[in-house]
Amino acid sequence: MLTGVLRTFAFFWIAILSLSTLVYLNFNTHESFLQLKQAAVHTGWYLPAFYSHIFGSSIILLAGFFQFSKKVYQNRRLHKALGKVYAGGVLFFAAPGAYVMTAFINRGTGVFISFMLQNSLWIIFTLMGWIAIVQHQNAERHVQMMRRSYALAFAAVTLRFYIWLFTVFGQGVDFENNYLIIAFLSWVPNLLIAEAINSYYKRKTVITC
Repeated sequence: MLTGVLRTFAFFWIAILSLSTLVYLNFNTHESFLQLKQAAVHTGWYLPAFYSHIFGSSIILLAGFFQFSKKVYQNRRLHKALGKVYAGGVLFFAAPGAYVMTAFINRGTGVFISFMLQNSLWIIFTLMGWIAIVQHQNAERHVQMMRRSYALAFAAVTLRFYIWLFTVFGQGVDFENNYLIIAFLSWVPNLLIAEAINSYYKRKTVITC
């Protein structure tokens, strides 16, 4: 029951995030969040990275979410197709876009380091997971890496959740050190949860054997 509640909660926030990107389909350079990034937009680098990241992230979050369904996992053709969408979306769209966007974050060195570290680990885990399955290595290694990868992809959701939480119950992201806290809070706990899940299934396999 708890798993079902968590999955519903996760999908709710993924849906909100994905739907929120639809406002940018008009490609208005002054739309919503972009209004705050006009200096970055005028460089010519920001917009392509922004669109690549937000649209890519929406697609991979949905593709990755359904990969955790037993029905999808057991359907090898569908699982493989969604895996290609996920890995390709991360490596060629969402993550490269995130690197460029991070260069324009202007929230201090700590926030910059947080997002750069998160993004780099995201690429590494995704690539390692992809290589593990393509080269027919240990399937469990593939699953473990992809859990870590999706935990970091889900940071797009938790980042916005914590921003909303800090805004409703606190002083928002402009209060001293709040954005730094949110930056690390958005992905470090996610990764720790992924590690706990990996450890649980590893122990379970050992006990079964």
